[in-house]
Amino acid sequence: MSRTLTLLGIESSCDDTAAAIVRLGSAGPEILSSQVLGQTALHGAYGGVVPEIAARAHAERLDGVVDEALAVAGISLDQIDAIAVTAGPGLIGGVLSGVMLARGLAAAKGLPLMPVNHLAGHALTPRLTDGIAFPYLMLLVSGGHCQFLLVEGVDRFMRLGGTIDDAPGEAFDKTAKLLGLPQPGGPSVEAEAALGDPARFHFPRPLLDREGCDMSFSGLKTALLRARDALVAEKGGLTVQDRRDLCAGFQTAVADVLAKKTSRAIEVVAGRPTALAVAGGVAANRAIRGALEAVAARAGVPFLAPPLRLCTDNAAMIAWAGIERLRAGLSPTTDFVARPRWPLDERAPSLLGSGKKGAKA
Repeated sequence: MSRTLTLLGIESSCDDTAAAIVRLGSAGPEILSSQVLGQTALHGAYGGVVPEIAARAHAERLDGVVDEALAVAGISLDQIDAIAVTAGPGLIGGVLSGVMLARGLAAAKGLPLMPVNHLAGHALTPRLTDGIAFPYLMLLVSGGHCQFLLVEGVDRFMRLGGTIDDAPGEAFDKTAKLLGLPQPGGPSVEAEAALGDPARFHFPRPLLDREGCDMSFSGLKTALLRARDALVAEKGGLTVQDRRDLCAGFQTAVADVLAKKTSRAIEVVAGRPTALAVAGGVAANRAIRGALEAVAARAGVPFLAPPLRLCTDNAAMIAWAGIERLRAGLSPTTDFVARPRWPLDERAPSLLGSGKKGAKA
């Protein structure tokens, strides 16, 4: 590999079709392009991601999004040093679509191919954006995953805890569906919550009475359902303010759970981590981000959150993870399979549950 590394990244693990070009040179990493095609319009009527529709859309769009990434970066495949592709975890049809394209491009151009764990892409993003040193504490919080990771190296992750049922993003989507709000649920619920009273409804904070860093969000969603049904039975329907207050109470409960468990995770780490970092789509929620930032400040730990465009699924993080692995001496390979489940910490017991947005890992 040359001293300057330029990688094409491909990401298709859920409902975003993405390709990016990332270069590492003497001045540090640079995102030359990052193209993402969402599928919100395709899944909106179903209240969640439909795996078969997602896989078909990926197959139709991947060629085009790779061409766009190359065009925006102003380079050709002949100037690419290697290809990095999400090989899991995720919806298997989408993962396979990306892997098959990456294999074809690598074979046609004779390029090294680096399979990347989607979760590692999120977990290593703070090194792309801020260059932080190991070890740091990462809260990965998204539509399909929620876990605390001690990131000790490019390929060394220790899971401290995670959700045993729904991921927070999935709970936001279900809450939006229960309240008749558009998908994706996260932005819809956040917008309503900003106009609501978080103290009107007190929803449970599951597992806060238990030691450790595991979390649960399924019961919180059920509590909101019961509160909604009680209001409907009493009034014959929901007012606009009822809906806003329900969203505010729900969002506050999620933020409280994440903040408390994050505080415990910081305590669990032996020695102070170099930073508390957060990534994943739910990290875009301003109330949750603010609660986590306050926890880090109280603990005297720097807080890092990538730009919003790098919190949600993207291919720049996959290209960067490929660069990190190549620099660490990990060999590219074509001997791999697409995986619906792929835990970062192979030593940790499997987390329970498998949400609609992807298998827990």
